[in-house]
Amino acid sequence: MPQHTVGKHLPTSESAPQPAKGLGGWLHSGGRLDDEKAHHEHASHPWYMVLWLTGVDYFSTLGYQPGIALLAAGALSPLATAILIVVTLCCALPVYAQVAKRSYAGQGSIAMLENLLHGWWGKMLVLALLGFAAMDFVITMTLSAADAAQHAVENPFLKPFLEHGQLPLTLCLLALLAVVFLMGFSEAINLAAFVAVPYMLLNVVVLVVCAGHIFSHPELVPKWTAALSAKGDWTHLMLAAVLIFPRLALGLSGFETGVSVMPLIRGSESDGHGQVPVGRIANTRKLLASAALIMSVMLLASSFVTALLVPETAYRAGGEANGRAIAFLAHLHLGHAFGTIYDISTILILWFAGSSAMAGLLHLIPRYLPRFGMAPQWVSYSRPLVLVLFAINVVVTVVFKANVDAQAGAYATGVLVLMLSAASAAALVLRKENRLLAAFSSLVALVFLYTLVENVRERPDGLIISAIFITLVVTVSVLSRLMRSTELRVTEFVFADDESAKLWPVVSGKKVHLAPLRSFGMRAQKGAEIRKHYSVQGPVAFVHVGLVDNRSEFLSQPTLKLRREGSNDYVIEISQAIAVANTIAYLSELIDPMSIFLGLSRKNLMSQSLRFLMFGEGETGLMVYMILLRYWEWTPYDDVRPLIFLMSD
Repeated sequence: MPQHTVGKHLPTSESAPQPAKGLGGWLHSGGRLDDEKAHHEHASHPWYMVLWLTGVDYFSTLGYQPGIALLAAGALSPLATAILIVVTLCCALPVYAQVAKRSYAGQGSIAMLENLLHGWWGKMLVLALLGFAAMDFVITMTLSAADAAQHAVENPFLKPFLEHGQLPLTLCLLALLAVVFLMGFSEAINLAAFVAVPYMLLNVVVLVVCAGHIFSHPELVPKWTAALSAKGDWTHLMLAAVLIFPRLALGLSGFETGVSVMPLIRGSESDGHGQVPVGRIANTRKLLASAALIMSVMLLASSFVTALLVPETAYRAGGEANGRAIAFLAHLHLGHAFGTIYDISTILILWFAGSSAMAGLLHLIPRYLPRFGMAPQWVSYSRPLVLVLFAINVVVTVVFKANVDAQAGAYATGVLVLMLSAASAAALVLRKENRLLAAFSSLVALVFLYTLVENVRERPDGLIISAIFITLVVTVSVLSRLMRSTELRVTEFVFADDESAKLWPVVSGKKVHLAPLRSFGMRAQKGAEIRKHYSVQGPVAFVHVGLVDNRSEFLSQPTLKLRREGSNDYVIEISQAIAVANTIAYLSELIDPMSIFLGLSRKNLMSQSLRFLMFGEGETGLMVYMILLRYWEWTPYDDVRPLIFLMSD
């Protein structure tokens, strides 16, 4: 039987006309970000083309990862990198294959946990993860810009002009990033390939030349092995590498990006609308595996050649190779002309990695917060959000003084929290499907937990920055939820049966008086009081609203059952609502009654307000009045408003 619905889009303060001129008009003219239809209308591409869009974030870490590995591990960096590769291929890759299977809309591990955990606890966990994700993306922008600036500053042709100018140059790159997004920017697959492919080819050239240099100077390998032997036997070396590995964890940064681009990946012809896109999932797994394999080879090769060829004085803080180890080797072994070409390519991919992170945040924040009712008005618009993110980027860059090494800990913390959430979500999902895979995912979660704890222990600044981001997200969300609590919060009503649909025109359009009830047993008493104390002509429609168990959702689509009561009156029973007062207000605007008789509970207003905010209950009479007043402020006065009577229960 077809499902009948009734409802219409009723404007709120957030959908009110926006200023057309001046600064306000310019800020709002950049377009809205909360259009879900636009989010799902993507042109699809072969997975091997989308690979480069993932790569601008993942592969660009070659610009600074080898230098960070040297700084953390020295001669041990190839062994620590080998452990990183084992974790990449044996832990992260299988887990994100499960994430791709269950979050094929591109929402990643956060969406998986949201679906598993309901209610306010689930919402708070999602907000915390959004804080970590926001930090991850912000640090991606600031760290990438800082490293791009460092490549420019250390270039022998530019150094005389830019020496000691890394901080101003980093801020200029971030400002350029903001300007591009303020003017309008959309990620382009072809542009990503244009930036990433030459960069990877240049890295291959440098690594091959350096490998040839090592082969032609056989004394370099014994010198390296002697440095290892001085640290102990192989047991001690592997143990030390395991302990050092967490400092290299930012080399795992590409997986969350890999699943976030899933809507862009072309599937198979059998992938129908509304069905599980098996072809897209399979191609996403190919993308993840290819990216992981490419990066594993590049990381291992780069760690080996840099450990053998970069002197300690060069990769320490202030050295020429600090944060740019491969670029240092490019200049040293291939000349300054080739090295400059490499620097330009590195600067481009690092800047594009920042663009990818900015675009990711502009999609991530509106995807969750408006749906939770936890986004202020400006979050829905591109330009105000870009300006806020730019301001945050400036603060982070100034605090860290545009230092790449100083930001590595915060970056790794964000990456590891998201990977831990992915492994935990996979373990929870698989526990009823495949116990062996669930056990494996749990083991992977323990690996990421250890890595996270060690990373935080070594560099607690990442946790501190994360706490600041989480506090910011939660504070803005709570204030927004408080401000938006008096919106109507109903999309439409679903009729429970055909009789309800047939009776709806009979009660609509100034034909009944609405009388909301706390319980149906009060119908006779309420009707008698109304007719005794008020001059009421016409039928009364008694309304009772039943709530869902999960009141943390912001919008609802309640079920409405309408029937006659006696010879003149009606009963409206609404179920599956998330807030009593908002649902009654929405019903009033649809049914357009002659008057509304609202009861007052005479209970403590503070406790009633908390019950309204948290559980959708509380002082219904006053809240219906406040919600209707707010709604009427944003709608034209084109009809006679219903009379509102407040009655003491």
